[in-house]
Amino acid sequence: MVEPIEAQVAGCLADAPRCDADLPRRSNTVWARLKDHPLSRLGPGLITGVADDDPSGIATYSQAGAQFGLNMLWTMPLAFPLMAAIQSMCGRIGRVTGLGLAANIKTAFPPIVLKGVVLLLLIANILNIGADVAAMGEVGEFVTGVDRHAMAVVFVVATLLLQILVPYHRYVFFLKWLTLSLLAYAAVLFTVHVPWGEVALRSVWPQLQLNSDTAAVVVGVFGTTISPYLFFWQASEEVEDMLANGGTSLMQDPASAPKELQRIQWDTWSGMFYSDITAYFIILATAVTLHVAGITNIETAAQAASALRPLAGDFAFILFAIGIIGVGLIGVPVLAGSAAYALAEAMGWKEGLERKARDARGFYGVIAVSVIAGLLIQYSPISPMKALFWSAVINGVVAVPLMVVIILLASKPSVMGPHTSGRSIIVLGWIATFVMGLAAILMFLPG
Repeated sequence: MVEPIEAQVAGCLADAPRCDADLPRRSNTVWARLKDHPLSRLGPGLITGVADDDPSGIATYSQAGAQFGLNMLWTMPLAFPLMAAIQSMCGRIGRVTGLGLAANIKTAFPPIVLKGVVLLLLIANILNIGADVAAMGEVGEFVTGVDRHAMAVVFVVATLLLQILVPYHRYVFFLKWLTLSLLAYAAVLFTVHVPWGEVALRSVWPQLQLNSDTAAVVVGVFGTTISPYLFFWQASEEVEDMLANGGTSLMQDPASAPKELQRIQWDTWSGMFYSDITAYFIILATAVTLHVAGITNIETAAQAASALRPLAGDFAFILFAIGIIGVGLIGVPVLAGSAAYALAEAMGWKEGLERKARDARGFYGVIAVSVIAGLLIQYSPISPMKALFWSAVINGVVAVPLMVVIILLASKPSVMGPHTSGRSIIVLGWIATFVMGLAAILMFLPG
């Protein structure tokens, strides 16, 4: 039986040397518990969540806040469990089978399913990279005064060198530190007045007119929050983490399943919460600044940052800008990497960020081509905003059938053995699929 705290204190006062001797053991026990907690091993879920708030996502959230004020805050509490459920299934599939999402689709579904999904994913990701790189270059010009195209080249070269030259176990450490850049959006709120009472009310009870403008923004918010490239990335990064730590699939090592599946749950739900609350802060920050000032049309993340400067000061502008560049340095590699994993698995090529470039030429070739093609969009007649629009359309088309495939995979004992996803996660997954399906239909309705 555990002694009452008063008895422990009295005992220590009576026998101080014994207590001093026990301190290292007790400290080690606490430290061991902390080290063993699933939160100490955050990785794929956290990085995936932050990549979700890439510069094009920031532009979408900024537009929602600028156009509708506090009345779009409700989208984030609704999106959180839906995005977390789908992403946790993806992480689970990767860790249980030891294969990425595309490899699992290849074995469980007809070839036409995989080919269609991968082709559309490649196109959407390249267009999204183009929009992200343009936003990063634009913000870089605002901050440094150097030409935006030159800054875009610098960012592209930096992301390529990191992905190609640095092994995954070191590269992922860099990505984890970059996730702190999202804190910039919470910090912005300390520079402006926030009516917290009204914020709480509008988060659950918005005042909206149901029209095409409202539908377009809601579709944009959900489309950028639940995106196909995130599905492929998280499943593949679970495999990368498994290999980097010398592990095997849970189908081959069932004894590790309870601990590993618990880690995936903590990692994914906390990573998605971090992503979701940041998106909430972005909508809130632009609602209490841009919307209040009558600025209701934001086309790029850089435009949102520059519009903040006269309203909230240089400090708020710098914080917003740092956030855009920081998440862009995560978002662009994730977009390129998810496309590379998908195509390499579909084609049967060697893949993985832990491999050297000469051992996985096709995989790294897809990364290089994707990022360079995204960069070249800036020099083509295609505007970055048009690229972002078509990326959203393609993601809307791909997301729904892909989510159906993910739910079926996560539910199949033939794929997952005894480690199929629980009923509550499956139900949330179907709800998310319904929401995204409705969003896709609304996207194609005439305005």
